[in-house]
Amino acid sequence: MCSSDLLGVQAVHAVPTDMVVAQMRSVIDDLGVDAVKIGMIGSADTALAVAEMLGDLTVPVVVDPVMVATSGSVLADAQTVAALERLIARATLVTPNLPECEALGGLDALLTRASAVLAKGGHAEGATIVDRLYDARGEVARWDNPRIATRHSHGTGCTLASAIATGLGAGRSLPAAVGDAIAFVRVALHEAPGFGAGHVPMGHA
Repeated sequence: MCSSDLLGVQAVHAVPTDMVVAQMRSVIDDLGVDAVKIGMIGSADTALAVAEMLGDLTVPVVVDPVMVATSGSVLADAQTVAALERLIARATLVTPNLPECEALGGLDALLTRASAVLAKGGHAEGATIVDRLYDARGEVARWDNPRIATRHSHGTGCTLASAIATGLGAGRSLPAAVGDAIAFVRVALHEAPGFGAGHVPMGHA
């Protein structure tokens, strides 16, 4: 749980691990699960507990290794980042941006622990954003799109990972789910409501 406005994160309070597990169990037992998306994890204990819960599921898992907010605020300590390894090993896809990829040891090292990696190119320089999908064979797909100049970019990584998980849960192949999700994010950037200052939200409708 974060205390934040559109200019940055002022404070972070980790939800207790037992509450996260209870929430997961409630959803799994009542509604069932077609796919899982994991974003910011509040502690190493929670990361390990979530990984254990996933052991009972046979569904696609997308891990967005959120470590640093767009504003620059650090959202995960070293112990939590280390514990993410259990989730990375379980994931169908890991979706780091370039700084997160480096923090996890670089692409080559990450591919020895993850089934597939979507290396997001938004943090690179240039007018074109290149997102690359890799698995053990190397690069299997890429998407080149013009950069959208906007401050309405809050939540792009979370939205992308959630949309990929939705596609995988619906039976889409991994490249198709990623392509659909990238297209959805680009539309959401154009449809932003335009309120607030700083890195403001996209328009998901």
